[in-house]
Amino acid sequence: MKATLSAVLVFGLAGLLVARDEKANPVGTWKCEYKIGDQKRTSELIIKKDGDKLTGVMNWPDQKDEKLKDVKLKDGTLTFSAVRKLMGNEIPVDYKLSIDGNKLKGKGSSGISGQKQEFEIEGKREKKDK
Repeated sequence: MKATLSAVLVFGLAGLLVARDEKANPVGTWKCEYKIGDQKRTSELIIKKDGDKLTGVMNWPDQKDEKLKDVKLKDGTLTFSAVRKLMGNEIPVDYKLSIDGNKLKGKGSSGISGQKQEFEIEGKREKKDK
């Protein structure tokens, strides 16, 4: 009886985790907004599935098709890094985003001259044209 109950609990929990990642499907084009200081900024995040791997690019108004590194989805949280190029500098930015349906929310984190800077980021998935 205990073995049966344990098996049911294990499969049930595994099912919940799979369901959570399905609800947290990151594939698509996301319009994102964030603030650095008092300046409102935008970006576009494009996530694709290549077999079992997630890939993608980030676009900013002045920088296009920056390939994402280490794209992972675990327990409804999408993590990756991208390099932001500004005024001749390359700034690595790490992202940790929670996905809930067609919305994402989380933080970006970068280090400039030894100073760590974090910012809140939110996004909405663009609807596909039919």
